[in-house]
Amino acid sequence: MNKKASCRYALILFCILTLIVQSNWAQRTGYSHEEFSRRRTQLMEHVDDGMIVLFGNCMPQPGAHFRQDNDFYYFTGVEDANAILIMLPQTKRSILFLPRQTDREVQFEGANLLRDKEAGRITDLSDVQPLDYIDEFIARYAGTTNSTFHLRLSPRDVVDNSRREVRLFIGRKNRTHYNDQISLDNYRTKKLKERYPNFIFTDITPIIDGMRLIKSPEEIAVMRRNGKVSAEAVRQAMLATKPGVHEYEVEAAAMHVILKHGAKGAAYPPIVGSGPNSCIFHYEKNARKIQYGDLILMDFGADLDYLCMDITRTWPASGKFTPEQREVYKTVLEVQKACIEAYRPGITAEDVQNHVAETMKKKGIDPRGQKGGIGHYVGMCVHDVGPRGIPLQEGMVFAIEPGLYYPEKNIGIRIEDTVLITKDGCEVLSKDVPKEIDDIEKLMARR
Repeated sequence: MNKKASCRYALILFCILTLIVQSNWAQRTGYSHEEFSRRRTQLMEHVDDGMIVLFGNCMPQPGAHFRQDNDFYYFTGVEDANAILIMLPQTKRSILFLPRQTDREVQFEGANLLRDKEAGRITDLSDVQPLDYIDEFIARYAGTTNSTFHLRLSPRDVVDNSRREVRLFIGRKNRTHYNDQISLDNYRTKKLKERYPNFIFTDITPIIDGMRLIKSPEEIAVMRRNGKVSAEAVRQAMLATKPGVHEYEVEAAAMHVILKHGAKGAAYPPIVGSGPNSCIFHYEKNARKIQYGDLILMDFGADLDYLCMDITRTWPASGKFTPEQREVYKTVLEVQKACIEAYRPGITAEDVQNHVAETMKKKGIDPRGQKGGIGHYVGMCVHDVGPRGIPLQEGMVFAIEPGLYYPEKNIGIRIEDTVLITKDGCEVLSKDVPKEIDDIEKLMARR
C-alpha cells in the first residue's frame, strides 16, 4: 500500500470510529451531542457575564438505579456521579469537572468520562477537568467574569416531584427541628458564599424552566416513543386484570413492558387502585386483592430517556361497566374530550373551561362540578417545570386528568392523557390505550 493510499485509509478509519463513538453516545443518552450543545449555547445567550454553575447528583437513591439531576442532565447528557458543570457565557465555553477515580472505584463502578481522552470531543464540551481543580479554576476566571455566580437557587425537581412539591415536602420534613437540616443544594450555595463572599449570586432557574417548557424535536421524538410504550404497558395491565389477582400483579404486567423497552422504571410510584382504593388520589400500596364488580383505576407512565409519561385509565374488573359506572365514566370522558378539542396555541385555561361548559350543555350532560382546563406540564419531571397560567404554546407537553370520586359507592374514575401542543392543535401522545367504553370492554373480552 503506497503512502497516499495509507493516509486515505487512516482518514476513513478515523471517520468510521468517530461515527461509532458518537453513535454510542447518542444511543447511551437517547439524544445527539448536538442537542446538549444547543441547550448550553441557548442558556449562555441569556446571561451576559459571570459563570453558570450546575451540580450533578452524588449517588443513587437507596435501592434505585442512578438518575442524574434533571437540570444537570438537560445541559450535559452526562450520567457520571459527583459532576459539576461550569459555563462561561462571555467565551461560550463549557467545562465539566469529574472526580479522579482509583482503580478500585473503576472496578466497582466503571470509569467516568475523565478517563476518556475523547470525552470533550464526543460531548461537545470545551474541556473535562478533575474535580479537585475546580476552586483554582474559579479563582482564575473570577477576575475576568465580573464575579457573578448564576446558580439554581430554587429547589431541584425530581422525576416524580416538581420544584414546588419538593419545597412542600421539605416543609413537612421540617415540622420537627430534628429534621430541619438544609438541603444539599442550599448547603452548596452556602459553601460557595463562604469561599467567595464578594461574588453576586443570581438564580438561573427561571431561564432553565422556560427552556425546558418547550420541547425540542428530539425530545418530542422520545415522548412519542414513551407514549407508545406506556400505552402498551397500560393495555397489558388491563389484560392482566381479573377478580382474584392482586393490584401488584396488574402493576407487574405494566412494569414488564416499560423495562423491556429500555425505561429506567416508572416515572412515579404506580397507582393501581381497585374498589375503595380507586377513590384515593395517590394510593400506591397496590396490595389489595381485586374483587368482582370493582373498578380499577391505574395511573402509570414510564421514565424513558429522562422524559416522563402520565396516563390514567379506569376499567371494570369484570370486563363490563355497570349502568352507574358507565354513566359516571361517560361524564368524565366527555369533559376530557372537550378539553382536548380546545387545545391549540394561544388558548388559555379560561378558554378551555368555556368550551367544556358549552360542549356539555349542547350534549345535555351534567358535568358534576368538573370544569376542565389545562393540566400539569410533563417532561423530565412528571409534574414538570414552567410558568403556570400562560397561553398554550407549540411544543408544550402536559397531562389533562378530569375525575369523579364517590367513596361511598367505591366508584373512582379518572381519565388522563399526555398531550403535545402542535402548530394548529394538539397530539395525544398516549392515544394507543383505549378509553372509549366500547373499546375497553372489547379489549377486556380478550382476556
